[in-house]
Amino acid sequence: MSLTLEEMNNMYLDVLKEVGNIGSGNAASALAKMIQKRIDMDVPNVRLLSFEDVASVLGGEEMVVAGIYFQVEGDIDGNIMFLLDISSSKVLTSMLMGREDYTGDLDDMDRSALQEIGNILSGSYISSLSALTGLNLKLSVPSLCIDMAGAILSVPAIQFSQTFDNVLLIETILTEGDYEVKGNFFLIPDSGSFEKLLRSLGVYS
Repeated sequence: MSLTLEEMNNMYLDVLKEVGNIGSGNAASALAKMIQKRIDMDVPNVRLLSFEDVASVLGGEEMVVAGIYFQVEGDIDGNIMFLLDISSSKVLTSMLMGREDYTGDLDDMDRSALQEIGNILSGSYISSLSALTGLNLKLSVPSLCIDMAGAILSVPAIQFSQTFDNVLLIETILTEGDYEVKGNFFLIPDSGSFEKLLRSLGVYS
């Protein structure tokens, strides 16, 4: 694929927004069922970006984040990463456990809850993508890591080496009352899978 990222974003923006809207809507509905509260969702910011720019989206390589990581298998291969800043992570787990305290460090219960939440939310995104594309997509068991963004992003970088360049970002803000959760959903397909994904969406031939 010889198009620049700017050209691809311009050409595929509408269909990428559709992917983001449906995926985020399903994820918000899944979260609302989990916590049995109303969840509002801002229109997601959806775009393609270079893998090397992912850390800057998160606030820099030294920004500490919670990352839930999956491998994607089936008709396409790659990774999914659901990344949250620590404040959003704490709010999210406190929502789930019905706690009024949205501050403090993440304890073992928070980590367990975060892994389960990431599993359900990412499953919602991937189910939406599968329905839109007709592709058979499966997720591995999730792994959770809390570390600097640069360290977390080294996992897919090492695994896929030079086989991918582009990342689909769906940046969503979920709110419950006065509390806000900013989630970053990254789909990182290998190069062949990226083209297959776009073909399945009917925007690349």
